[in-house]
Amino acid sequence: MPSAPRRLWIALAIVAVVAGGSAGLAFARVSPGPEGPPIEKGPISRRRGRPRREGPPTACGARGSEQVLFHIHARLTIFVDGRSRKVPYGIGIAAPQRVAITPRGAFVVGGACFAWLHTHAADGIVHIESPVQRTFTLGNFFDVWKQPLSATRVGHAKETVTAFVDGKAWHGSPRSIPLNAHARIQLEVGRPLVEPVHISNWYGL
Repeated sequence: MPSAPRRLWIALAIVAVVAGGSAGLAFARVSPGPEGPPIEKGPISRRRGRPRREGPPTACGARGSEQVLFHIHARLTIFVDGRSRKVPYGIGIAAPQRVAITPRGAFVVGGACFAWLHTHAADGIVHIESPVQRTFTLGNFFDVWKQPLSATRVGHAKETVTAFVDGKAWHGSPRSIPLNAHARIQLEVGRPLVEPVHISNWYGL
């Protein structure tokens, strides 16, 4: 097995995904990713929103390394017409990226610089790693990703957007959803709706 950061290999256990039986809801089968939480299927966008050093700090940190003073994680899942869509790896990590290919998928181990909001793997885990403690929002993450987000659009998908946070319906703008520690955020574009995905273990994240 090639050498890699410890967190790259903490996901060797099977992830349990609970999708309870609410009538009228679709369900998805997923596979575990390199960080533990599962990887979804089809792409929502091929763009990864790679920042440049000269951008603002939230777009790309001043240093070519991650900031750890404030370090939490949230998870984003996206469904379009009942089908899962993958959040790409490497969002917010500037090229040239160093990518490790693991049995559970690709994992970005390095880059020219890191946005305070970024993804290492295509498992929907958003890393919030900042030199200042503050509440970031899902809108901030989509800005780093360089994808549109509104009540009627997620990336290139256009239809009514239904949002869930920690299994409960979110009634405000999806852009205002806070990226709290271990928040489980689910965006659904169109119908049928999918039961909110629950991950039972954050594998040390």
